[in-house]
Amino acid sequence: MWSWLNSLLGGQSNQAKTGEQITKFPGVVVGRVLSVNKHPNADRLQLAVVDVGQEQLDIVCGGPNLAVEQLVPVALIGAQLPNGLVIKLATIRGSQSQGMICAEDELGLGTKHETIIVLSGQAKVGGPIDNFLPNN
Repeated sequence: MWSWLNSLLGGQSNQAKTGEQITKFPGVVVGRVLSVNKHPNADRLQLAVVDVGQEQLDIVCGGPNLAVEQLVPVALIGAQLPNGLVIKLATIRGSQSQGMICAEDELGLGTKHETIIVLSGQAKVGGPIDNFLPNN
């Protein structure tokens, strides 16, 4: 089975590294920001529509650096983040949020919370985020 999986990954990996990457951020995928609008009931929040591959999600986000066409890490409903937070469908200031666009601290990658992570332009929408995180 390993040789089959390794061939799909281009033969450039080893079992330990591949296992870590497959399970490092389960439920967190690459999303492409399709639109960003001001939240009608909150000065510091925005409403984003994000393509996550199989569907488009409405997500409430507080990151001031959020912009159209960015590739961002999106925690889907049911994902458990490294800090133990489980992502649920939520209503934030009257607007439904179907996931979360992540900052460094939410993924256990640092302490920065003010801005969201912007992924490399090579990331595939709907795919895993592991290989496209800054400094990876």
